[in-house]
Amino acid sequence: MVIPARIAATALGTSKSKLLLHRPSQHPRIIHPSITLHARQMSMDAQSVAARLNSSGFLRTQGLIGGRWVDAYNESTFKVHNPSTGEVIANVPCMGRRETDDAIASAYDSFSSWSKRTASERSKCLRNWYDLIISHKDELAQLMTLEQGKPLKEAIGEVTYGASFIEFFAEEAKRVYGDIIPSTLADRRLFVLKQPVGVVGIITPWNFPLAMITRKVGPALACGCTVVIKPSELTPLTALAAAELSLQAGIPAGVVNVVMGNAPDIGDALLESPQVRKITFTGSTAVGKKLMAGAASTVKKVSLELGGNAPCIIFDDADLEVAIKGTLATKFRNSGQTCVCANRIIVQEGIYEKFANAFSKAVQDLKVGDGYGEGVEQGPLINEAAIEKVESLVQDAVSKGAKVLLGGKRHSLGMTFYEPTVISDVKNEMRISREEVFGPVAPLLQFKMEEEAIRIANDTNAGLAAYIFTSNISRCWRVSEALEYGIVGVNEGLVSTEVAPFGGVKQSGLGREGSKYGMDEYLE
Repeated sequence: MVIPARIAATALGTSKSKLLLHRPSQHPRIIHPSITLHARQMSMDAQSVAARLNSSGFLRTQGLIGGRWVDAYNESTFKVHNPSTGEVIANVPCMGRRETDDAIASAYDSFSSWSKRTASERSKCLRNWYDLIISHKDELAQLMTLEQGKPLKEAIGEVTYGASFIEFFAEEAKRVYGDIIPSTLADRRLFVLKQPVGVVGIITPWNFPLAMITRKVGPALACGCTVVIKPSELTPLTALAAAELSLQAGIPAGVVNVVMGNAPDIGDALLESPQVRKITFTGSTAVGKKLMAGAASTVKKVSLELGGNAPCIIFDDADLEVAIKGTLATKFRNSGQTCVCANRIIVQEGIYEKFANAFSKAVQDLKVGDGYGEGVEQGPLINEAAIEKVESLVQDAVSKGAKVLLGGKRHSLGMTFYEPTVISDVKNEMRISREEVFGPVAPLLQFKMEEEAIRIANDTNAGLAAYIFTSNISRCWRVSEALEYGIVGVNEGLVSTEVAPFGGVKQSGLGREGSKYGMDEYLE
């Protein structure tokens, strides 16, 4: 079922929208000696991919400032690891304040010319970039799997998804309309003009190394802004490859800049510079709050897409097959490492046991392995800190009465692989219900009445995405509107698309990305 977005304009002239439907170090660990041969095979596959990407010139290992590929000024570097094997893929520059200041200056100097180009000219550059991303889809996906670990099939999907934002905003570039307002005086005319905000600081996470960049850079460039991108230090290679393609697409030097390394220094430089007029960030709520506070000193515009605690409500009248398929998709995509993953699966008592059994069987069939493996559906977690957090949350739940139906421990593959896990008898007071799991663990909670499900779902500071499964059309509307979330999927587990606004309420952030509403974030 598709239910259209509901848009509510605020008094400030921005828009909040409710869309219906729709985090470092590596500590390698091998648990069982018997998997040494398998690990060696994974290593060989990864090495061959890295060698092939390097020989094709696709493996960029320098920052991009003013159209030039540069090292850190003090020549320091940091290592990028393959999370499946722990091996070092590349050494990249560990940049800081000086490099960021130069990147900002480059973007600022380029702004005057880029913003004055016609919308049609900017649109053509973005379209060229889209075409290049699609034509290099396989290389980008291979690189993404190498540094992030997600299965190759998912990585290809992300490249397509990420490219869709460049295509969409190439088209929207030509649709930035102003307004004429009837004057209160006969000899006056009132005009409203929209203009680009200026230089944008873009800070992105590791879980979607391409799409989180294109979702921000696309509208920024379409509006006439220039950008300084700081990708995650865990996954900078995909960002650098995409930046290389932007140059090949004809986007002028200085319009797109990329720096990475010392995150606090880079962040402070972006926040303190009066030349940076907007900060857009996807990541944790804690870091988002710091950025929001830091942006106050220069009164920058801020867009924040922060943490989630998504409820997935399964009603007695739900189509069980649809509910299992949708819940599986929203919970275990990217090994559970997405901000819109189902964090709490809230099941009505009449269908609870039946759903738990059928869902556990479906989860048991998920194939875990290196992202390049045939048929692999779940890769590793990003690093040791991630898997330790998952272990802590599971242990806390079990100590308080929850039962592990499936998994609940590290995978025999070793490293940061974790077994797909289902836990029953979870209570809303447990840490696993209060914190974002960011791993392949599905906690099942039980409820009796609709009102109870809504109360449990809304009992959180987060408000990014929620999901409901029901065959009752009245309940679809009633529950969707009662849920305090920016996005609600109805009988659907995959809710993100370039044509609809993406963002949360409460402490899940500010602003919207994607769709025509995503353009407003980069305009004055």
